[in-house]
Amino acid sequence: MPDCTASYYLSCAQCPRKCGADRVGHKSGFCGETEDVRIAVACLHFGEEPLVTVHGGSGTIFFTGCTLRCAFCQNYQISQQGMGRAVSSGEFTDICLRLQNAGAENINLVTGSHIIPRLAEYLRAARNAGVTIPYCWNTSSYENIEMLELLKDTVTVWLPDLKTLSHELAGTLFGAADYPDVAESAVLWMIKNFPTDIRTKTVNGVEKEKMEQGVIIRHLFLPGRFEETADTLEWLKHHADGKAVISLMSQYTPVPFNEENEHLEKRRQALSAIENRLVNKTEDCDIRDLITAYDFDYLFYQDLSDDTSWLPDFNRTQPFSNALAKPFWHWTTGFLGQDAKHADT
Repeated sequence: MPDCTASYYLSCAQCPRKCGADRVGHKSGFCGETEDVRIAVACLHFGEEPLVTVHGGSGTIFFTGCTLRCAFCQNYQISQQGMGRAVSSGEFTDICLRLQNAGAENINLVTGSHIIPRLAEYLRAARNAGVTIPYCWNTSSYENIEMLELLKDTVTVWLPDLKTLSHELAGTLFGAADYPDVAESAVLWMIKNFPTDIRTKTVNGVEKEKMEQGVIIRHLFLPGRFEETADTLEWLKHHADGKAVISLMSQYTPVPFNEENEHLEKRRQALSAIENRLVNKTEDCDIRDLITAYDFDYLFYQDLSDDTSWLPDFNRTQPFSNALAKPFWHWTTGFLGQDAKHADT
């Protein structure tokens, strides 16, 4: 039988860049990837929104490659430097099942926009093999609607970014001046197709809310660019309030990039569009005033912190702090600890 999915990779137009690469011929597209599904890390993650982590944590899988080139990306080792290895459908299913058995509330799929056709097959296979918890699509929102349609029968929880509505800033920071238009369309599609379904889950007498279906729209405040956040919240108030959950993040942290000087210089030039530093107390107060003024139906906002220990290093089998995540699988070793015997699945 012919591999119908492979046709999506012959002259790739999966993401808005439509780079035309023959990824079946093992040539990488703009995303840096061929047709393989490559993964860097799988873990129980406790640093996501409460509706996602709930009691047991989010079963998070980090994919290699990305359709954007965010100058400040904390996951640059896997999104831009190619860290990770290919997994079969069977190994992917095993990862999902073991996360589920460990108490994961969902399978959180981080940055898979460039491999949607193949990954959609993997998700269906894992569901048929016994994965019952929700799939969460954790995305930059730089993706085509026709690709999102391929996920419609599997993904129920959507975690899209809405990074900026400024074409100029998107071109400088992400290498994608069309990002605002693309992301707006993607987020609106998610809201239209997946109404919010939040239920109470009780464990050992403790009640917590869990999202079974719906959209959590994330926006990261960029230091020195208050107007970008004000514009984004205005758009969200008009288009998403009462239809989706808003997650406003203040965790911007300068990343100690480990790369050649040529790449570092390009980053420095891009990052000159913002103030590459932690968010300060004055900005935090201004953001809180803005939140109060808009009075969103359901919004999360992070407490301000100067702790940078959460920054990941995907060279380590535990990329995060122990309080933030419990690793299960790493690209260099396969399954870790008691699950290591399954590494050759």
